[in-house]
Amino acid sequence: MRSLTVAIIFLGMGTIMADAQPLSERLAPCLACHGENGRSEVPEVPSLGGQPAFYVMVQLYMFRERMRPVEPMTEMLKGVNDNDLRAMAELIAKLPAPQPLTTTADPARAERASELIRQNRCNICHRPNFSGIENVPRLAGQREEYLLKSLRGYKDNSRHGYDAQMADVVATLNDADFVDLAHYLARQK
Repeated sequence: MRSLTVAIIFLGMGTIMADAQPLSERLAPCLACHGENGRSEVPEVPSLGGQPAFYVMVQLYMFRERMRPVEPMTEMLKGVNDNDLRAMAELIAKLPAPQPLTTTADPARAERASELIRQNRCNICHRPNFSGIENVPRLAGQREEYLLKSLRGYKDNSRHGYDAQMADVVATLNDADFVDLAHYLARQK
């Protein structure tokens, strides 16, 4: 945790010179998968629109530093300096938030998800409208299969956050819970 804090401080200080390649060129491959309009059209690839800039910056840093090694993200961010990470995060955060799925949530699944959210206080960190804040991601309108993949990853320890909170939350949940949560959150505005 301490090394992440130090790294974030260095990001804020902008101690490394900016790269000559325009950010629009650096972001083009990112947006090809994550969506130029803020909504991913690629299964299991998250929509980035509406994400808090600080959250995006930390995720980019974690990819670059191999703290969260996910290809092609890790390779694409190799050599990107701190100033560019911050600028990329700011631009990504300005993308419009994804619109929720237009299909109506199954009432029984929505009720189960609402109860799980209440029991686990998901709406405290992620906010009551699931818009995220600072270092907590937006969940509202996110791709359903990506939410499911993320929850499963926290459960099986293949996905790591920069703190253990999500692992603690999902420890008592099962896959049916994850399916209901993903179904419900993908339909939130």
